[in-house]
Amino acid sequence: MTQKVVVAGVGMIPFKKPGQSAPYTVMGGQAVRLALADAGVGYESIQQAYASYVFGDSTAGQRVLYDVGMTGIPIINVHNNCASGSTALFLANQAVTSGMADIALAFGFEQMNPGALGAIFTDRPAPLELFQQQCADVVPDEVPPALRLFGAAGQDHMNRFGTPLETFAKIRAKASRHAANNPLAVFRKVVTVEEVLADLVMWPGVMTRMMACPPTCGAAAAVLCSEAYAKKHGLDTSVWIAGQALTTDGAETFHSGDMRHLAGFGMSRAAASKVYEMAGIGAEDVDVVELHDCFAQNELLTYEALGLCPEGGAEKFVDDGDNTYGGRYVVNPSGGLLSKGHPIGATGLAQCTELVQQLRGRAEQRQVEGTRVALQHNVGIGGAAVVTMYRKD
Repeated sequence: MTQKVVVAGVGMIPFKKPGQSAPYTVMGGQAVRLALADAGVGYESIQQAYASYVFGDSTAGQRVLYDVGMTGIPIINVHNNCASGSTALFLANQAVTSGMADIALAFGFEQMNPGALGAIFTDRPAPLELFQQQCADVVPDEVPPALRLFGAAGQDHMNRFGTPLETFAKIRAKASRHAANNPLAVFRKVVTVEEVLADLVMWPGVMTRMMACPPTCGAAAAVLCSEAYAKKHGLDTSVWIAGQALTTDGAETFHSGDMRHLAGFGMSRAAASKVYEMAGIGAEDVDVVELHDCFAQNELLTYEALGLCPEGGAEKFVDDGDNTYGGRYVVNPSGGLLSKGHPIGATGLAQCTELVQQLRGRAEQRQVEGTRVALQHNVGIGGAAVVTMYRKD
C-alpha cells in the first residue's frame, strides 16, 4: 500500500556564523516548533521522528526533541554527510508512503566550528580515503579536503568543455543577488563577478574563496503526513511529494577516470532519472530548483546532472541567464549554500522549506511566479544523493 504524502508544515531559523548561534538543542527545538506550528499540529501527533546532523554525538536528536516533548515515539538519528537532511526527509517520506506512519517529522541542525572541515577520528581509515586517493595526482597538497574533490571535479569540466573560471564566478554572484532577498541567509551582501575572481585564491586557476560555501550554524524541519490524514485533520494538502530517490556511488566513481563523479555527478544523475520516472514529468516541467551548491563548481555540475541543460552546456546556460529570474529556471532562490549557508544536517530541510514556501506563493521578494513544480537536490560525498520533486495541487 502506498500513500500520497503531503508536506503539511515547514520551519527554519536564520542561519548564522559559527560562534554566533544558540546551542544545537535550542536551534533544533526552534525549527521543530516552527514546523509544527506551520502544520497546525502538536508534537503529540507525531508518530515518528528523524533527526539529521553530522557534528554531534549519538542521540543528539533525542536531546533536541526531549525539550519539545517526550511521547515515547521512535526517534532515529541520521548521519549521511552533507545529504543528511534530505536522507531524514527520505526516511520520513518512506515511513508515510508505506503506511508505517500517518505523520512524521524530519528535522536537522548543525552547530559548526569555523574553518575548513577536517577529520575527527584520525586513528582509523577515513570514509573518504578512496576519494582522496583518486584526486591525489591532480590536486596540490595544501588544498583542504573538500575543496580537493569539488575543485578537481570543476577542473575536469573546464578541461573537457573549455569552461572558464568566470562562469563559476557568475554562479557565485547570482547566489548573492538571490540571498539579498532572504532574511534567513547568513550572507546577504551582493558581490560582483569581479569581486569573486579577485578574492583569495584557494587553487590557482580553479577556485577562489568566495566559490566555497561557509561553515554555518542553523536548523530546519518538515512535517510530512498522508493526504488522508491531512484531510481528516484539516491540514494543508497543497504541496505534495511527486517523487524522491536516494542513490549512492556507482562503479564509475572510482573506475571511470572522470573526476566529476568524485563530486557525486553520477549518483545525482541517477537519482534525478529515477525521480523523473516516478513523477511522470521531466526537467522541462520544473519551475524552481534548490540544489547543492557547496561550491560554485558543484552548482554548475548539477545543472547537467539534473538535466537542466545538456552535458557540456552549463556555460551557455549561465551566460543566457537560465539559472535566475527571467530565465528558464530559478536556481537557488534562497541564495543556496554559497550565500544562505550550509549547516550540514539542516541543509536538506532548509531546501525543502524554501521550495514549499515557493509552491505556496509565500516566498515574498524571492517568489518565483507561477511555480507549480519544484526540484530539490542534496548530495553528500562518500556518498549519498537525494533528489525530491514537489508539486502543487
